[in-house]
Amino acid sequence: MAQSTAVKPETGTAPRSADDTEQGRTTIASSVVQKVAGIAAREISGVHAVGGGVSRAFGALRERIPGAGTVNTAGVAVEVGEKQAAVDLDIIVEYGVSIVDLARAVRRNVIGQVERMTGLEVIEVNIAVNDIHLPEEDEETTSTTGSRVE
Repeated sequence: MAQSTAVKPETGTAPRSADDTEQGRTTIASSVVQKVAGIAAREISGVHAVGGGVSRAFGALRERIPGAGTVNTAGVAVEVGEKQAAVDLDIIVEYGVSIVDLARAVRRNVIGQVERMTGLEVIEVNIAVNDIHLPEEDEETTSTTGSRVE
């Protein structure tokens, strides 16, 4: 029977152990887990973006704070313990997509990719849908940046 331990919040920027064997120890930085989770979320069709404008701005600012315990950039926050990780995602979805089904697919892909690539057990993936992207928004951007004459 596997023994479960709670995620311990990270207290510094030091990498955490993902594998400890007789031949040596493998450690993985929280920023690696954060990037893997963000890429895995973006891979799912129906996710327009990870994070919102405010989330991205604060994420860029947080990256510059020395000693920040939790990595949180571009809508992805992670807590990494010795053997486990927890992920929080802020996403923007495409209009017309089933949000419930999309969240399940994102959660499944994030868990699979983080566990496969890092060896850490993902104990939870919390998803906050902050906005819906409308197709008209792309048309407005194109029409305001394009030529007025055809």
